[in-house]
Amino acid sequence: MSQSKWIRKTTTWKGKRYEVRALTEEEAIEKLAILKDQLKRGMKSGRETMTVNDWFAEWLELYKQPAGLTAKSLTMYKEKYNGYIRPRIGPMKLKDVTETHLQRILNDQAGKSFSHVSKLRLVMKAIFSRAHASHLIIWDPSEKLDLPRTTKGIRRSLTEEERAHFLAVAETHRAGLWVLTMLYAGLRPGETAVLQWKDVDFAANELHIHKALESGTDTVKGPKTAAGHRDIPMHPELRKRLLAAKGEPFQPVFTNVNGKPLTANGMQRLWHSFIRAVDLHMGAKTYRSQIVQSVVADDLTAYCLRHTFCTDLQRAGVPINVAKELMGHADIQTTANIYTHKDQTVLHQNVEKLANVGRPTFSPWDNAETH
Repeated sequence: MSQSKWIRKTTTWKGKRYEVRALTEEEAIEKLAILKDQLKRGMKSGRETMTVNDWFAEWLELYKQPAGLTAKSLTMYKEKYNGYIRPRIGPMKLKDVTETHLQRILNDQAGKSFSHVSKLRLVMKAIFSRAHASHLIIWDPSEKLDLPRTTKGIRRSLTEEERAHFLAVAETHRAGLWVLTMLYAGLRPGETAVLQWKDVDFAANELHIHKALESGTDTVKGPKTAAGHRDIPMHPELRKRLLAAKGEPFQPVFTNVNGKPLTANGMQRLWHSFIRAVDLHMGAKTYRSQIVQSVVADDLTAYCLRHTFCTDLQRAGVPINVAKELMGHADIQTTANIYTHKDQTVLHQNVEKLANVGRPTFSPWDNAETH
């Protein structure tokens, strides 16, 4: 909308002129009344030169660090601010930031992941809504920010070809048992990192899951929800492999090359090592031991193994409520999001069930007189 269509109202307070803008006369009058009230309450006195950078540092110290947030959450706020907000408006006076400034920052993230863009907007709204509540700015410029077009990353299952290569590589690679545990039990990577041999109950034929590494950190925590506590029956192939590797009760099932428990970085290195081996197994071209032409899909993550486990449950006809418990999902909708993915194998299986539906159970000639 062009600037000429804005309706402006002004007022003067202690020798200084202030302005509000709105799209309608009624809204402009309402904003002007609010402005006058805020000016009378001293909102504009004392800190008019504060920059966005100054306020972010103060806001983080006063409102976020004492709030008991995880290190991961605090890091998220800092990364979004330092990476995207500070370079654009950090030196600006806090009071001069408009919705347009913030919307342009968001719009520049168009096409990126929904998670990233929504978190960036979350940080903006947290910073500026608190500044408004603290009477540092008259209007909250983050109040009506719109998300630009984003992409939603969808984890997928392994293709049958990928599964064959994964299983072949798992036979000899040191990450093989780790990979099979995610594939055959649906564990989250963070759950595998803290799994100890006492959690592998061969007598009951179950894996007992009751803790995990917090995503992106090395902090051991209980599951986010009660559903994360679960006992998973062992797949026969997984049981055989675990029995062959059995260790002492309080030893970690999975370790790094030095025998130490897996960390977040350790899992990344282990995954990259395994994927490199899969890439080579699939025919990647190398030059002096370096892969120069990769053939493995670049969207494969460790979580694809967990997704494959859930898809396998669907293919096997496991009821969705049972799958929810095995996956450790708090909300059955999360399980449904996987169960409703298009899967040609499941489609064929279900159409085959129609073979006898509608077929007559008797012949119209059964009662006919024979001559």
